[in-house]
Amino acid sequence: MTIPLTAKATMPKAELLSEINRLRKEKNAVILAHYYQDAEIQDLADFVGDSLDLSRKAAATDADVIVFCGVRFMAEVAKILSPEKTVVLPDMDAGCSLEDSCPPDRFIKFRDKYPDHLCITYINCSADIKAMSDIIITSSNAEHIINQLPENQKIILAPDRHLGAYLAKKTGRDMVLWPGSCIVHERFSEKELIKLKAEHPDAPVTAHPECPDHILRHADHVGSTSSILKFVLENPAEKFLVATEPGIIHQMQKSAPHKTFIGAPGADGNCNCNQCPFMALNTIEKLYNCLNTLEPQIEVDEITRIKALAPLNKMFEMSPPAASNRPPKSGRAF
Repeated sequence: MTIPLTAKATMPKAELLSEINRLRKEKNAVILAHYYQDAEIQDLADFVGDSLDLSRKAAATDADVIVFCGVRFMAEVAKILSPEKTVVLPDMDAGCSLEDSCPPDRFIKFRDKYPDHLCITYINCSADIKAMSDIIITSSNAEHIINQLPENQKIILAPDRHLGAYLAKKTGRDMVLWPGSCIVHERFSEKELIKLKAEHPDAPVTAHPECPDHILRHADHVGSTSSILKFVLENPAEKFLVATEPGIIHQMQKSAPHKTFIGAPGADGNCNCNQCPFMALNTIEKLYNCLNTLEPQIEVDEITRIKALAPLNKMFEMSPPAASNRPPKSGRAF
């Protein structure tokens, strides 16, 4: 018998975990956790990873329910790829500053100014913005995809101006950039990072391309969250400075407990300010609630879903083979 929702606040942690495990079996649910989620959510998830990879792994299972512990646009992608599955998000207020920076009514007017430009859109956006796009990209495959386009092809890149500037520099392409940004990656302080580098001169700096250029210029490795994780595990260094949301450090410590990982600091020298406030809205109690009630559900109307699926499929066609053939890492079999 399901424990009443009113009991969850005082439910012992072990009992809460037991109930989550019971419910996911009962409802044939798969639990996804982004690298930026709280450690206890990562530890009970079936899959932990970057947003698109999680949605693709969930689509490949026979689960009836997808519980996406991440933010709203990520859960929307899961629904776009798995329309027949029920997709729930522990907290519907778990949004994204990049998504918020690019409202559809403003973006369509922006697009109309550049009718001869191809619209390449970072996956960190709403389903409505995806439906207005030509190709979706991730931080893992963006450079590879852009390099396949004709040199004379004009490009709009949205919504992250820092990722766009980084890609323009890497590819040599002139792009029109939407002026969005991620509040987490903008909070890193160059001054404090330089101080930290002086304290740990042998520690390579890893950074996500959503960071501004004044942070990226100090990085020894720039890449997606999964790319950063791969770098620190394969690099022989024993200590690393990490300029992305500090939730990823949990997976680094689990995979390489003998190494030291230090989050890049904010302006006050404290890296805690760089935790994503949207990701933090999801809690283990809310995870229990959404599994129990299958609410709140993510819905994407079919017209928008089909339009958004087209640029996603274009991305899959243009992505490196290795990006689409990675074996799943799961604690459960379906």
